[in-house]
Amino acid sequence: MTALPTPPPPSPDGDHAESVAWVAEHLGDLAREEPSDIAAGAFTGGQTAADIAFGALDITGYAARRNEVLPVARRGASRMSPYIRHGLTPLPEVWDAVSDAPGRDRTKYRDELLWQEYARHLYSRVRTDLGQALRYEQPRRDLPAGDRPFGGDPWPREMKCMELVVDELHENGWLVNQTRMWAASQWTVRVGATWPDGEDEMFAHLVDGSRAANRLGWQWTVGTGSGKPYGFSRWQVKKRSPKLCGECSLNSNCPIQDWPSDDHGAPVDGPYLGPEDIPSGPDSAENTGEADAVWLTAESLGDADPALAVDESRPAVFVFDEPLLRRLRLSGKRLVFLAECLGDLAQRREVEVRRGVVADELDGRSLASTWAPVPGYKRIAGQVRPAEVHPWPWLVHPKRAPVRSFTAWRKAVGNPR
Repeated sequence: MTALPTPPPPSPDGDHAESVAWVAEHLGDLAREEPSDIAAGAFTGGQTAADIAFGALDITGYAARRNEVLPVARRGASRMSPYIRHGLTPLPEVWDAVSDAPGRDRTKYRDELLWQEYARHLYSRVRTDLGQALRYEQPRRDLPAGDRPFGGDPWPREMKCMELVVDELHENGWLVNQTRMWAASQWTVRVGATWPDGEDEMFAHLVDGSRAANRLGWQWTVGTGSGKPYGFSRWQVKKRSPKLCGECSLNSNCPIQDWPSDDHGAPVDGPYLGPEDIPSGPDSAENTGEADAVWLTAESLGDADPALAVDESRPAVFVFDEPLLRRLRLSGKRLVFLAECLGDLAQRREVEVRRGVVADELDGRSLASTWAPVPGYKRIAGQVRPAEVHPWPWLVHPKRAPVRSFTAWRKAVGNPR
């Protein structure tokens, strides 16, 4: 049983030094980097930082510029994804906040919010590791490593576009949607490497890393279920970041000059994902006793967490899942973000932080929690048996709707608000 000191609050001037030092000391052995190499990414964790970003949210021009890569000033991405992923800005609040935006921008942005919601519906429906549930077979045959270009490196830095992707992923812990697709397509469609390995590599660094959304994006890129993979080529790079090609040493011998072959095999089938089984958590709080503390998960770390919001005087407890983190070997910047979320919350209520096996660390305690649409929640909650379980704040409450494709799901659920 391991209790940790409460992480320091994030610095208001954006200096992450204290948070980095806390992670290096208390979680450094679980990170991908050596403790001395741990650094923060491009985002500050915590409700305070999320509220600042949310207050400045302006999606004017989003539809036209969401896929721009360079120059950075032209990017239209909202950069809200780390805060959405960890429940600091719940999807319903973000949906409502853009109601007055220009119509085309509002529609496109809300479509992206719905994609995040769809990923959660799908993840809760399969009730298992999404990579195992949806992988089936990669539509195209993996190339033997010896036959792959650039010595088998799926993201060769000789390509200026891949150098940009790798640098931003490793330093910032975040990529715009366009470069996420470039990276996934280069890894799989161009190089022929296995997609779960690439998804694992990207997930380890993304501060907004979500198994549901990240794996769903990689599935879409490789064409699982459709046989139509995303064909990354020089055309996209020149359109979205023209200066990269001009600076690339491979400019006159570009390995992605032409579109890749469209012969990638037939669509493949997976488990049935029809409308019958709809795990959605409770519709209202389930109470079997008075809880003494709130068990927080990484899915919901904000002040609006339903279990937190019921009683502002109740302390919160968060457990860094040691076996899981040791297996995942996440980048330290992801752990820094989580630590800053906890340090920020501790400015407003008592927060207890622990590391170990979650069920063991919480054994024998009377807890409230918010149901989460991830497989691990059901497993751990079955051991911990929270005295109170509060409903997840869905943007679209699960219905008897198919989740085999976003299009089918979107048509079935209609408008969420």
